[in-house]
Amino acid sequence: MYDTMDEDVYEFEDAELPDISEFCPQAEFDQNPDSLFFNDGKRRIDFVLVYEDESKKDLDEKNTFQRRKRRREHFEASLMNMGMELEATRSVVDEKILFVKVHMPWEVLCTYAEVLHIKLPIQANDLASKSSPFSCFTKYFYPSEDVIATETEFFTAPFEKNRLEYFIIKDQDEFFKPAMRSRMAYYILCRAPYEERGAVKKFGIHKLLDGDVYKAAYPLHDGRFNIKSQDEGSPNERYLLYTEWANPKSFYKMQPLDLIRKYYGEKVGIYFAWLGFYTLMLTLAAIVGLCCFIFGYRTRETSTWSKEVCDPEIGGKIIMCPRCDKLCSYWRLNSTCETSKDLCIFDNYGTLVFAVFMAIWVTLFLELWKRYQARLEYKWDTVEFLEQEEQPRPEYEAKCIYQRTNPVTGAEEKVPYTACGKCVRVSCGIGTVLFWIFLTVASVVAVIVYRLAVFFTVSRRLREDIKGLEPFKEYVTPQMATTVTASLISVVIIMILNNLYEKVAIWITDFELPRTRTDYENSLTLKMFLFQFVNYYSSCFYVAFFKGKVVGYPGEPVYWMGLYRNEECDPGGCLIELTTQLSVIMGGKAIWNNIQEVLLPWVQNLISRHCNKVNSEKIIPRWEQDYQLQPLGKLGLFYEYLEMVIQFGFVTLFVASFPLAPLLALVNNLLEIRVDAWKLTTQFRRIVPEKAQDIGAWQPILQGVAILAVATNAAIIAFTSDMIPRLVYYWSFSVSPYTENSSHTMTGYINNTLSIFNISDFTIDSMPLDEVIPYWFNTSTTCRYRDFRFPPGHPRQYDHNIYYWHVIAAKLAFIIVVEHIVYITKFVLSYAIPDVPDKVKEQIKREKYLTQVLLHEANLKQPHATSRRSPNM
Repeated sequence: MYDTMDEDVYEFEDAELPDISEFCPQAEFDQNPDSLFFNDGKRRIDFVLVYEDESKKDLDEKNTFQRRKRRREHFEASLMNMGMELEATRSVVDEKILFVKVHMPWEVLCTYAEVLHIKLPIQANDLASKSSPFSCFTKYFYPSEDVIATETEFFTAPFEKNRLEYFIIKDQDEFFKPAMRSRMAYYILCRAPYEERGAVKKFGIHKLLDGDVYKAAYPLHDGRFNIKSQDEGSPNERYLLYTEWANPKSFYKMQPLDLIRKYYGEKVGIYFAWLGFYTLMLTLAAIVGLCCFIFGYRTRETSTWSKEVCDPEIGGKIIMCPRCDKLCSYWRLNSTCETSKDLCIFDNYGTLVFAVFMAIWVTLFLELWKRYQARLEYKWDTVEFLEQEEQPRPEYEAKCIYQRTNPVTGAEEKVPYTACGKCVRVSCGIGTVLFWIFLTVASVVAVIVYRLAVFFTVSRRLREDIKGLEPFKEYVTPQMATTVTASLISVVIIMILNNLYEKVAIWITDFELPRTRTDYENSLTLKMFLFQFVNYYSSCFYVAFFKGKVVGYPGEPVYWMGLYRNEECDPGGCLIELTTQLSVIMGGKAIWNNIQEVLLPWVQNLISRHCNKVNSEKIIPRWEQDYQLQPLGKLGLFYEYLEMVIQFGFVTLFVASFPLAPLLALVNNLLEIRVDAWKLTTQFRRIVPEKAQDIGAWQPILQGVAILAVATNAAIIAFTSDMIPRLVYYWSFSVSPYTENSSHTMTGYINNTLSIFNISDFTIDSMPLDEVIPYWFNTSTTCRYRDFRFPPGHPRQYDHNIYYWHVIAAKLAFIIVVEHIVYITKFVLSYAIPDVPDKVKEQIKREKYLTQVLLHEANLKQPHATSRRSPNM
């Protein structure tokens, strides 16, 4: 079962387990609320286990309690036999609760530091980075060095306990940092057996937590977040993180990433590094997007086509055809005057420039992030993490029952499934994901049916019901009412399906049984994102690329499923509806996430403190204060990544329709960083520090979204906005022989884009009823509709005219040209910007050289060096 691990680590298996009463003595609380040590004040607490004493409860389920007690005693005996030291203390608040404090002695730390290939300092870094020439200005945006001191940089090497003399060991108690100690303790807890039946062993703290054998397991915070600890053994890092990072007053400051990594581990550090870098890059995109919005807002009153729509002599005399069968009436074009003006804000030439800019911006963001990430990988000693350090998951090891030959080493090893079994597991996962994606598509279809059905009802009743709301008449249109309500329904459906699919995705990933934690998270990430992509973006894709594209013409409309007439876009286009859809979904998602992230844990902790209210004179120890906080959850920061990547999709995929998206994302992220920091430091127990080399599967996902964003934005400008028809009219149809104008102009554009329909060509099923026809239409014989078709009486009446084919050709040419230009630019930028800075490459080579000299060549020159030990030993 433990074939994949070093043999010396599990030599305890053949040893006799000690008597339980001998290894876990109970000790009274020493009345020091900030103590991080056993009662002797010397042994540091590396982990805490919490369980409920069944002898203090009613024994209605005696057998269950006895089984839990037996497993707990076996588990603690296993920990003792693996070298751990334990001390139990009864709760001050609830006498039924006991806390088991876990300590790792020096010898055990050295053993597991070598097993996990933890890198430790061997020499001061003589290639350390120099301060920036702009530091005199940028220092105001960084935490003060007087508060958070800059740590000395070292060259490091994987730890080997038989070469202690080569490592810089000033103090054994401080050599392994608290985060390292907690990580090693957690590694042991995940692999210590709690039950043995013949050849079958059950092990791992996770199973015991799921079985309620233990109530909780966590490393300790080093003190209170809002009060500086007076205990000599406390570094007060939690207090520093709260005051310099989580406090809202620090919103303008850069994050103390080194301290975050030191306290919470590389995995949390790399997340906040990525989020901070993404937010910083959003600043430039937000400024350009805001300028584009301001430009559009300033031109909304001067736009030629919006003037023609609002002009009583032009738009007021153009009678538009009904947009639904029977119940919809004729209407005047100038009734959409305000909508046309609003459309000019987002549908202008600045949008084209901004879309191209964002395509280049996203490339710069990803390439510059790779460089920044490479610097962090070296600085945080994760360059070769995946190859050297990552061990199999305990859940994987527990299922290893089949033999196979390792293709690399040629040695025999155990695996949990055969090649056929792995294929079955992966196939089940793929099938489940596809099923849920189809279910999401079905929900989108249901929303479309809702839009089609409700539009008819709203079109008939809205004009009657709005008589008392005359000031809002120009804003509350059937399209807008339908779009807003459908968007709200989409948000609700998205949230419901998210919660359901989350449980299914975790179950399927558990069933697939990935080997390492990174493999597990990457597999879950891909499943969740594929579903979320369809769930969040499908309604936006419908509005952008399908709505109003295949509607026919008034005499021969196209019906969806043979029942519902396809939706038409507003005379100004569907772009304003896409903008509304994005605003509602982004806003609704942000509000819901903040409620979940801030309000929920705060209320849970408030209830917990109220339920565990004790005499104010009692002193509560550090481990019990942490127990009253909320656990972060098994998936850690997975949902934080998912939230930000979904937002990244909104910012990039549909930015051509909503230039304010980067600004909204920037504001949200500035709040998100501080909210996440506040949660971790004040509302949650300290999470187990984990190593991470990079952001994992999120990196290729971001790259895929960036590539897709070029195509979607080009298609939005070509097919959803009115930019291409305007350009075609301006350069081709605004002059002779199509008009009498001698120079290019936009005058007459609206009239040119509206085709004529003879009302006598209505079918019986689509002709409006007499009671809905307005009085001013009695003498009219024609109406207008948005399309490029020949007029009635023409030999090819109602067929597409030459303008239509010019526009289609221009749209396709635009997409091809823009995509090629942008993709070539992206490729050039990717090639020109190296992923790893030259300075980092030099430091990596220097470190490898020193490792070779100090740990290998020195050992060859001194054959007996392996027998030497540090004097501290």
